[in-house]
Amino acid sequence: MKSSPLIATCVALALMISAGIDRADERRVKYSDLPPAVKETVQRETQGATVKGYSREVENGKIEYEVETMLDRKSRDIAIDPSGKIIEVEQQISPDAVPAAAMAAIRKGAGGGSIQKVEEVKSDSETAYEAQIAAHGKHREIRVRADGSPAPEQH
Repeated sequence: MKSSPLIATCVALALMISAGIDRADERRVKYSDLPPAVKETVQRETQGATVKGYSREVENGKIEYEVETMLDRKSRDIAIDPSGKIIEVEQQISPDAVPAAAMAAIRKGAGGGSIQKVEEVKSDSETAYEAQIAAHGKHREIRVRADGSPAPEQH
């Protein structure tokens, strides 16, 4: 039995959206609340940027810290584990900088909605592209790989 491409696309989009809902325990923290190794990474990685805030969250049972920054009017969020290792970096980029296959998948997934922001998301295991979509008064995210295939959240 063959499934239609539309059904497959809808299932993939539902999985991508649900992946973003997995942030169970997230709270804002102050710089003084960060572990020393995280502070060291933050100091090194935020030079020249404006720090917007810090958070501590539990992602899949593991503690991580996130620093939200702005540089040249573009957002850059860095997820760091308690030992100071960078887990993931989300960097706002121009839609023109997104690989063609990824941008085509984002536009298709937006389904006529407005693409508000695109970020390149880099981790040890892969690079993905995450778009924030606004449609009918609601916001959602689409996350794809460079080839346009769905990319669930890794960390």
